[in-house]
Amino acid sequence: MRRKTPIYRRVTLSRVLQISALMFLILLALGVVSLSVGSVRIAPGHVFSYLVQALSGKLSFSSEEELIIFSVRLPRIVFAGIVGASLSLGGVIFQAILRNPLADPYILGISGGSALGAIIGIVIGAGSFYLGVPLLAFLGALATVFLVFVVAGSARGPLMDNSLLLSGVVVNAFFSAAILFFLSVVNSMELHSITFWLMGDLSRASGKEIYVAAICLLAGFLLLYAQARKLNLVVQGEDTAAHLGVNVDKMKQWLLIITSLIISVAVALAGIIGFVGIMVPHLMRLVFGSDHRLLLPVSALFGASFLIVADTIARVVLAPAELPVGVITALCGAPYFIFLLKRKAW
Repeated sequence: MRRKTPIYRRVTLSRVLQISALMFLILLALGVVSLSVGSVRIAPGHVFSYLVQALSGKLSFSSEEELIIFSVRLPRIVFAGIVGASLSLGGVIFQAILRNPLADPYILGISGGSALGAIIGIVIGAGSFYLGVPLLAFLGALATVFLVFVVAGSARGPLMDNSLLLSGVVVNAFFSAAILFFLSVVNSMELHSITFWLMGDLSRASGKEIYVAAICLLAGFLLLYAQARKLNLVVQGEDTAAHLGVNVDKMKQWLLIITSLIISVAVALAGIIGFVGIMVPHLMRLVFGSDHRLLLPVSALFGASFLIVADTIARVVLAPAELPVGVITALCGAPYFIFLLKRKAW
């Protein structure tokens, strides 16, 4: 008889803090390693020394290594961590709401809807307005959520997991066709840039993008974490949650809006990076259990680590050329998705 992952393990505040601190240290270590790797290799000892000097305010930014680390690699690594954490949180929420380990923003079409909104913003010139493209990406994500629920016929009845997943595939196919239409009408200069961005591009990280994404991630995480106990009840069953005083429908709507905002900002700034939201939450659930008081922070931290590693591989595998990070995540995620499809275990 197959053992199922327990919904609850002993979770206390001290356990959450201890495990989160350990995951954060792993994240920092991977960040230092990533700083040293690239078309120009920098010794990890030098990287650590430069970071200490930067923290003490003694860095001069006079050497080539310092410029590479702090002007090129560090912003990209921080950006990759933020995007990875955002996509992982989205996966946790969708899997909890739908009670299905196959649900994630990419499979449900949320990423595609956000990308379509962002491309429309790029084509009509909304990028000249502050947050114009992320705003349209957010509207695209909300439109996707609405369409998926309407197509699944969930407005008048209980949510059906398979119907929602299939609806997400259908809506995603429609948005993919719309994206191809816009790609066919843009000029050749924009075509390569948008195509590369659609496959996941973290090379455009700058101070403004990092700031916007970080604020949305932090605010979204705090709002989502405040609902962790209610999520635990929903996972056990909507009827159980309702009997214990949870307004399930209202909570779902609220969580979908918050998650759509986090995902849309990540997609608008980094493009479509698939499978992070399906792999990371499921792996963390297998290791730490399904209590969202712990699952949310560890998924965010591990998602950040995973995307930093994936982007590092994308930077070095064909150096000095680069692969889109979405290619690496898809190579990892597609086999894992097939494994989950066969196993179908919560």
